[in-house]
Amino acid sequence: MTVRTSTLRRSLAALTVLTALTTVSACGDQTKDDRSAGPSAAAGVKAPLHGRLPGNIRSAGVIRVGSDIAYPPVEFKDASGKTVGLDVDIARAMGEQLGVELRFENGTFDTLVTGLRADRFDVVMSAMNDTKDRQEGTDSATGKKIGEGVDFVDYFTAGVSLYARKGDAAITGWPALCGKKVVVQRGTVAHDLATAESAKCPAGTSITVEPYDNDLEAQTRLRSGGADAGCSDFPVAAYAVKTSGGGKDFQLVGEQTGAAPYGIAVSKTQTQIRDALAAALDAIITNGRYAQIVAAWGVQDGAVTKATINGGS
Repeated sequence: MTVRTSTLRRSLAALTVLTALTTVSACGDQTKDDRSAGPSAAAGVKAPLHGRLPGNIRSAGVIRVGSDIAYPPVEFKDASGKTVGLDVDIARAMGEQLGVELRFENGTFDTLVTGLRADRFDVVMSAMNDTKDRQEGTDSATGKKIGEGVDFVDYFTAGVSLYARKGDAAITGWPALCGKKVVVQRGTVAHDLATAESAKCPAGTSITVEPYDNDLEAQTRLRSGGADAGCSDFPVAAYAVKTSGGGKDFQLVGEQTGAAPYGIAVSKTQTQIRDALAAALDAIITNGRYAQIVAAWGVQDGAVTKATINGGS
């Protein structure tokens, strides 16, 4: 499990601002979304950091952002079908500095880096933890090299939490899940953590880890009684506890575990895009826009104070 230097701590009350938003399942894989983040291309030349971008991006006026848009409150569809969330607002503010649109395009989480390599996206921004394995293109389970890796611009930090059905007193933490089933989103740090915790169980009592394409599917499985607990990033788990069934479906279990940075993934060959994004993030931190955004989503404790490249470990 990747450990971050600070721990994300916030109460469910901090998420009250989100209660009115309705979670809707994401659209199909690799489809363009109807929500962009940033100004029009015509306004781009007036933006302070426009010249930091590569010529092809300046000409297009768009940075294509791969994202699994089914991860509230980080990125998800609201009741009207618009893409909203923490990542979208941060991306929009960065786009204003760069003078281009950051256009979110939907994909399943575990295919996003592949889409980046295949040039379907220019960057990936999807609550993706910056880890050494992802930087180096290494499979976290086998340790084998599976790709060239990516660079990250770290913009937030979050821990991982367990949640269970409301009133289930038997689920008190990871040891209580030995011999039981946990649902996760495939390819996430939560998936890795659940697998690692299973290995700690006594012989013959391993945890059944059931992965899904997105976290909403995992929540549905747990809600229906098909699993004993779910594991997800703390903001996502807390949002589910706050909103699902009007707060009657789930409860958080125990404390969140070691926090790790969220990073915007960029191909290692695209250092100019990477550095322009870092400069844009620093700009919105300096001008106060970043602080306004994390406060609006009730996640101030996960804020960073500067852009960091490849800060994960």
